[in-house]
Amino acid sequence: MSEITKEDSEICKKEIRSNVFEIGGLQWYILFYPQGCEICNHLSVFLCAASHQKLLPDTLHKFYKREHDWGWKNFIELPRLLDGFIDDSGSLIIKAQVQVIRKSVNGPFPCLDSQYRKELLRVYFKVVKQIFLRFMKEKRNKLMEDKTRWTSLCAFWLGMDQKPRRAMSREKMDVIQKLVVKHFFINKNVTSPLVMDFLFKGLNSLVLDTNKEKIILTISKQIVRLLKDDSDASEKTLKTLEDEPKKEIAFAAKELAVPIVSVDNDMFVLADDAMLLLEKAVLEPFPDERVPPNRMEVDYDEESDDEKLLTEYARHTLEVFVLDHIFCNKIEIAYKEASELKMHEELIR
Repeated sequence: MSEITKEDSEICKKEIRSNVFEIGGLQWYILFYPQGCEICNHLSVFLCAASHQKLLPDTLHKFYKREHDWGWKNFIELPRLLDGFIDDSGSLIIKAQVQVIRKSVNGPFPCLDSQYRKELLRVYFKVVKQIFLRFMKEKRNKLMEDKTRWTSLCAFWLGMDQKPRRAMSREKMDVIQKLVVKHFFINKNVTSPLVMDFLFKGLNSLVLDTNKEKIILTISKQIVRLLKDDSDASEKTLKTLEDEPKKEIAFAAKELAVPIVSVDNDMFVLADDAMLLLEKAVLEPFPDERVPPNRMEVDYDEESDDEKLLTEYARHTLEVFVLDHIFCNKIEIAYKEASELKMHEELIR
């Protein structure tokens, strides 16, 4: 956070710079043009990297050697400065909040700190939600348009052996993650860091839920095995313990939508038969259509619930992304190759 205060007499200057301040190990300053930069009748404000010569020439924006400032030429119309923005002492105060976004150590998604995420969430919640919603609707509409092929496509899929079907139903996580970044990260778009941050949270949610299910099953099996070795353990006790993990998983399924994708080591794996999941993707309601928040409840926390909702949207977006990738790049290609081979054989006859 930095602020500069300039007397009213100095607002006539062409250019004003703040003192240099340090955030995230880098030095910054605020630059503003009281009479506008390449625009008339507006105040222009820019955040600038002070030591821009030290930046790499190809550093991904926000700041790099050739373009070391970022801001707004039409920040505010000059007449509006008199509507309470200039204080009683004749000073104008400009403040900037800066976070240096670094690469995530756990994957390709850059992450925000919690406070900065909250600040952005207040302003861009609806925008980020629409980005996820638009993607899911686009994929849903594409699947619905392809319904004329479903009969032959399903027949082809069911006619395949289990082994090639299982092989097609998975993809490496790093392949998907790189494609997700390429699709959703838009350079110089202010919402992109927030979108990527929630995609990372959605990925973590997917991994944690998969691990939770594995842990429940593993511990239960170990306990049952130990009790089977105990001659005093009754059949009723063993049956109860064998059923317990199923109840836990069923309870989790009620809390969240049944997953489309699970995680197995470094792979994304479809959680069910591909054709069933494609049908599910078309028919299943979107996250906030399942359990709409009751904003009249005393303990309703709008900020917290908005964050949870976007995390669920991001998770579902990732699942749909994986399903669409597997369908388009594996199942559909195999189907087209099989159809072409069949046509070729019929021509030979």
